[in-house]
Amino acid sequence: MLHIGIKHVDITDGFWKKRQDINKDVTVKAVQNRFLETGRFDAFDFTNEKIAHIFYDSDVAKWIEGVSFILHKERNSELEVFIDRIADLIEKNRSDDGYYNSHFLRKPEERWQHRSDHELYCAGHLMEAAVQYYKATGKEKFLKLMEDYADYIYKVFITEKSAAFKTPGHEEIELALVKMYDTTGKKKYLELSKHFIDRRGVEEEPWIGSNYNRYNTQDFLPVRQQRTAEGHAVRASYLYAGMADIAYRYKDKELLAACKAIFSNIVKKRMYITGGTGSSHLGEAYTLDYDLPNTKGYAETCAAIALAFFAQRMLLSDADSVYADTVERIIYNGMLSGVSLDGKAFFYENPLEIQPVLNNRNVATTLTERNAITQRKEVFGCSCCPPNVIRFIGAINEYIYSYNKDTLFINQFISSDLEYENIRAEIRTEFPNCGKVYIKVSGVNKVAVRKPYWCKYLKLVINDVRSKYSSKKGYIYINLPKGQNRIRLEMDITPRLVYSNPKVYDNSHKTAVMRGPVVYCAEAVDNDFPLNNIVFGKELNYKTVKSDQLDAYMLDVDIKIPQSIDDLYTFTPFKYRKKTLRMIPYYCFANRGETEMRVWL
Repeated sequence: MLHIGIKHVDITDGFWKKRQDINKDVTVKAVQNRFLETGRFDAFDFTNEKIAHIFYDSDVAKWIEGVSFILHKERNSELEVFIDRIADLIEKNRSDDGYYNSHFLRKPEERWQHRSDHELYCAGHLMEAAVQYYKATGKEKFLKLMEDYADYIYKVFITEKSAAFKTPGHEEIELALVKMYDTTGKKKYLELSKHFIDRRGVEEEPWIGSNYNRYNTQDFLPVRQQRTAEGHAVRASYLYAGMADIAYRYKDKELLAACKAIFSNIVKKRMYITGGTGSSHLGEAYTLDYDLPNTKGYAETCAAIALAFFAQRMLLSDADSVYADTVERIIYNGMLSGVSLDGKAFFYENPLEIQPVLNNRNVATTLTERNAITQRKEVFGCSCCPPNVIRFIGAINEYIYSYNKDTLFINQFISSDLEYENIRAEIRTEFPNCGKVYIKVSGVNKVAVRKPYWCKYLKLVINDVRSKYSSKKGYIYINLPKGQNRIRLEMDITPRLVYSNPKVYDNSHKTAVMRGPVVYCAEAVDNDFPLNNIVFGKELNYKTVKSDQLDAYMLDVDIKIPQSIDDLYTFTPFKYRKKTLRMIPYYCFANRGETEMRVWL
């Protein structure tokens, strides 16, 4: 299957057009200002006495890449001048051999000595930024600088083998090198990516610090032998995305089998209902199967985005809707919760339960227990998530369509126009707020439309005629006559109760609610009663209420709660009273001040 890039797809209106406009008009500038204030851009100037942090290059690079996706659709001379200056500074300050790192150029004796210190990770993000900036603007300087850098890395790690380590401590460059190959046609970049993947886990490598082991860095086994998602969740999914890239381009069945097994382990045993992954703050890591705590859940925004990268690449090798289903789960929940509705502030972690009272529960000490923050912040010391959100939302165009031989795949229901070779398509929809999707398509013999995992009932109308259908691996394949064809989908987005596997300890005897792909939560700001001990009926009785403040649909659900009692313990069964529980989309939580929040009730 072929990936269809952003230059072929315009998002026209609806849910994602609003969010892309906020991303373009607000978030880009907000993150730029915070990065200016914190010295991230100054690090490229080398006039600051303070040496840049080891990951500042990657923060800036992701911001540039995000801006570049936006520039595909709307050029901006002010932003381009700003980025061109960064490219000029890289050219000015890099080493003669092509090496660039704003931290280690100030400590040249330590170059390629510390596997844990993000050199290859930063290089990878700079390469991704350069590729996208070139594609958006046609300007070659930044890309040429990164070609020199990639050539030098090839020399160090393959020709000379002169570095103190063999593979990246923080994976990312693997997928970036594939993009460099796709853009420049230089096969050595693809070979270098494959080299890093092939070498990973073959031998034990140096690591600074004794708190983490080879599981944290996904090198506990050669990658083709791995079957479970382990360690740092962002590193892991960046690696898995690179593995999927290499499996696809080399038709490597053994590597693809490992990717399928790992992906299955994630979505069946180690992923939150929101698409979040990495359940522990220790190592920001995957832990055990079904270990998905709610209050202590980590679910880093970057980890959700990285899993979407992995899923998107897997779809190219395996036309199974599970991959697009996972992307959908992420984009409407665990990624989107990472940014405030106004586009100015961010969550690093995305827990499924927040209890502010726990932050001050022990008045006998000034020490505090670790809990997730309850309000988004504009910048973090480690501020990887904000620019990642920018580039992901900017690139959402690339998740809608793909193409295989004579078949156009429709993977996401997003209002958009497609022009790809002789194919023309348009989607118009108010999804996810409405289940109706209108599609026009010409220039292709067959369309494969995803039938979402959450969809209990789907009506299919082709050229005004209701049609029966069957699905294969979650896709409805539709043969089309020549000319323009009209397809209408009517999907049931009636809110539904969701139950987790009993092995998920934190969700025992609890229930969640979804409306279409959107996970809902309850906040105390809307409800004048405790959010624990909620009892739903066997059927969900509800009303849908539009919130102008949240620009979203809320649910007013009939429930029962136990009547309050004075005794701490009692032998008397509870009596229940009827109440109405107001629920909002999970991605909207924490936009109205600090308050308790729960997904599982």
